[in-house]
Amino acid sequence: MDDRLESIIRSAARNAGKRYEEVKRAYREGRSAPDAESIPRDDENRAKIVCRRHVERRAVALDSKGRPACFDPDHPDCQGCVEDIREGVIETW
Repeated sequence: MDDRLESIIRSAARNAGKRYEEVKRAYREGRSAPDAESIPRDDENRAKIVCRRHVERRAVALDSKGRPACFDPDHPDCQGCVEDIREGVIETW
């Protein structure tokens, strides 16, 4: 009985290790998005992002600096959104 339990635990640990590596790789690949051009777009070429300020899906035009049309330079959520776009980690839909 002890051998069977040990086998189950080893198998679970091996599966958890594989899953961890898959998640780590996916996260690394997601963070390595090169620029705002990699953001999914709608039929009108608007970026499909999730607005941090209003917590809603939006399709917005991005200016030459990668800022959404709704960008408010005085709002911290908007500042964070632009940083996320630049880093390639913006939430999209």
